[in-house]
Amino acid sequence: MAETSRTVQNVLRATGLYSDEALARIGEERAKNPEMGLVEAVLKFGGVREAEFLRRMGELLGFDYVELEKAQPRPDVLQKLPASAVYQYNVLPLRFADGVLTVVASDPFSTVARDGLRLAAGCPVTIALAPREEIDKAVKKFYGVGADAIEKMIEDGRYAVDDEDGSISKIDVGAEGEEASIVKFVNRIIAEADRQGATDIHIEPQETELRIRYRIDGMLHKVDVPPQLNRLKSAIISRIKVMANLDIAEKRLPMDGRIGIRLGGEDIDIRVSTMPGAWGESISLRLLAKSGSFVKMADLGFNERDFRVVDKIIRRPNGIFLVTGPTGSGKSTSLYSFLHEVNTMDVRILTAEDPIEYQMDGIIQVQMNKDIGLDFARTLRAFLRQDPDKIMVGEIRDRETAEIAINASLTGHMVFSTLHTNTAAGAFPRMIDMGVEPFLIASAVAGVMGQRLCRRLCPTCRREVPLDRKWYDLADPPARDTVFEPAEGGCDACSRTGYKGRRALFEVLEVDEDIESAIIKRENATQIQHISLSKGMKTLREDGWAKVFKGVTSVKEILRVTEEQ
Repeated sequence: MAETSRTVQNVLRATGLYSDEALARIGEERAKNPEMGLVEAVLKFGGVREAEFLRRMGELLGFDYVELEKAQPRPDVLQKLPASAVYQYNVLPLRFADGVLTVVASDPFSTVARDGLRLAAGCPVTIALAPREEIDKAVKKFYGVGADAIEKMIEDGRYAVDDEDGSISKIDVGAEGEEASIVKFVNRIIAEADRQGATDIHIEPQETELRIRYRIDGMLHKVDVPPQLNRLKSAIISRIKVMANLDIAEKRLPMDGRIGIRLGGEDIDIRVSTMPGAWGESISLRLLAKSGSFVKMADLGFNERDFRVVDKIIRRPNGIFLVTGPTGSGKSTSLYSFLHEVNTMDVRILTAEDPIEYQMDGIIQVQMNKDIGLDFARTLRAFLRQDPDKIMVGEIRDRETAEIAINASLTGHMVFSTLHTNTAAGAFPRMIDMGVEPFLIASAVAGVMGQRLCRRLCPTCRREVPLDRKWYDLADPPARDTVFEPAEGGCDACSRTGYKGRRALFEVLEVDEDIESAIIKRENATQIQHISLSKGMKTLREDGWAKVFKGVTSVKEILRVTEEQ
């Protein structure tokens, strides 16, 4: 093997995991790429899982193999190494005994790392082994995300820190905007959120800490961060405001901004919102991947009846199709899916969005801009002079927008939009409350779809249990006697939550003569829903139970997201 000692070759051969051909391949690849580490080459070209490789290496070289999930290093042991060394060498201090520090590493051959750790710790160092990914998780757990950057910021004399009593010191933002440490920390927070699939990041100053939370699959999860973070909250918040081109001196009023970044070869648009609080400004970041992959309509999770009705409505030449639900219920994803379905060469599609969440080929997308007076109503009015076939309006918020949308539909255009109501039937009273005449609503609206998102069970660790019938609240008998629920403690695949990803629940209301008559009579949402149910509509709760019996989600999750049903 090129550039590999005979001893190392013999050790690898002694594991019994590698043939002579595999060892030769590893040597050839390292010769082509001298910067590639030995362990990296072995794992990439040897065809053996990292955990199995490290276990065998430990047996041969006398290193312990550590199950890091069960490890609980003492705080005084963690302090034996600075965070910068921990992150640099990707190691975790495990124990300290008889003047010797044991660290968990993923490379048993790195003498450079061992020498660097010995100098950083100021004492002899021994090695235990664990996979790199597990070490990375443990470091973030015990030290916090970006601990090395926080450590450097505190050590840097140019940085003023927040006083221990909670008062806020002035910070030289011009300097910190160029300083690598603050940039590194904020970037790591964003990168980690993207890696975990978070949709939102919330940075919330508290009395004694700076709390950071990610919203993943609709649920908030606290991020492990260094305890010293609170002393630097002003610097961190100011850095984000600089990135978003916001006034760093204004701390009394809410502000909105945006950040454009490139992460892992993907452009990400980040919407920034600040809010003054008792302990400092709270910042919310919404992550929007510009080039996200579209979910095909067939993959949204419709039942047979709902798919047929929606497919018929979106292909109509005119009318209004409304998607209802609270913020974060997947309305935009569904609308993009419908537009993708009808986006053909002979169809001209225009959209008015705030913000543009996904960029679609073949469609003219317009970003709303309140500062210059470009709102939904004005844009929709301009659309009618652009010869569109189908129009998408991000949201109907007021009477003016609603009336223009109705006028567009009555003049031969198909209009897609969203409305904030709890149920599909609630869309009609909501529009009447805006001041729109019922006869116009009845003439224009072709259908309404209510939507929610529930978390999907992790397919790796879900477990089958008997159905507890006290929770079953439908008139029809249950489809089966057993259901699935999340395994206690989850697994690595689902980050120990028991859930991975989300699935949409739907209720689809098609407007027919009976519904039109009810709208004109100004009947309430309950009465309109009863009519729709008699014609085959399934409620969100019914659709949820169907997905429970298919093993998609759990009873608890359906009860949570459809509690008003």
